Amino acid sequence: MRLLVIRHAQAVPQGTRGLADADRPLTADGARRFATSAGTIARVVPKPDVLLTSPLLRARQTAALLAAAWRDIEPTPEAALASGSVEAILGAVARYPHPATVVLVGHEPTVSALLGEVLGVISSDAIGFEPGAAALLDVSSPARHGGRLVWFLPPEVAQ
Repeated sequence: MRLLVIRHAQAVPQGTRGLADADRPLTADGARRFATSAGTIARVVPKPDVLLTSPLLRARQTAALLAAAWRDIEPTPEAALASGSVEAILGAVARYPHPATVVLVGHEPTVSALLGEVLGVISSDAIGFEPGAAALLDVSSPARHGGRLVWFLPPEVAQ
């Protein structure tokens, strides 16, 4: 299985007056920059079998930009990606057959923790995902320590 893990693009800051956390949209600059990154990602990774996204607005907007770059794929909301639980995310991924390519659009610190678990990294603090960063993993099974990092793409490299 290939697992493409993406942190949502730059969003309006947490605590912005009048906006609940779940309703924070991408900034105009974040959307513009990630649209470029999405094109780069779509050139490097063939269209996935499934594009799962956190139901929070900023993640859904990021996933929509990816879907537009790949064409012919619809993002699927996955509550586990907003849960903060690596176990719940691994459970959601386990529903897909091998060999599948599964894209996950989520949030920090969970995406770093997920990578740490799959790669067997002792401290996920060493993995910091900036907004719009992406990592491609080959995984023998979507479980702890069952993966290999293929590449990590900081957002500024893809723009």
